[in-house]
Amino acid sequence: MYQIECFSEAQAKGFLPELVSLLQNVVNSGASVGFLPPLNSHTASQYWLEVFDALKNKSRLLLVARYGLTVVGTVQLDLCTRANGLHRAEVTKLMVHTAYRRRGIGYSLMEAVESEARIIGRTTLVLDTRLGDVSEKLYTKIGYIKVGEIPNYAKSADGSLHTTVIYYRLL
Repeated sequence: MYQIECFSEAQAKGFLPELVSLLQNVVNSGASVGFLPPLNSHTASQYWLEVFDALKNKSRLLLVARYGLTVVGTVQLDLCTRANGLHRAEVTKLMVHTAYRRRGIGYSLMEAVESEARIIGRTTLVLDTRLGDVSEKLYTKIGYIKVGEIPNYAKSADGSLHTTVIYYRLL
């Protein structure tokens, strides 16, 4: 059975190699999470160091799914820090390792991130995903509402441009 925890900066730093490996796995398998394959360890490490800074600054939450010490998934909640947006946040980087998919981990991570959002008073959540990705089914299943699409938003490894879809959920 897996467990989900909201990691502090210190906890996350202790799992840097596992987080790097997870990011490389999902990117190299075609996930659209802001990087192009093949993703090298240096670039992945630099990304996680940026996340650690955001955790330190309390502008982001990082939820991690683990089987024992093995990191099998993550999701982040990027907190709006402007005075008129302290009630909202963006759900980002929902990732599940390819070897652990189809076990409800993505669903559980989304439930957990929504629970954390409620605890800290974030009642409006937004997210985006590539049009046609399997994640769209998950998001609509759990109550996210499609706002619209932006064509030619993200580039894939072959250079083609893909449409992104914007969703929101009021908690």
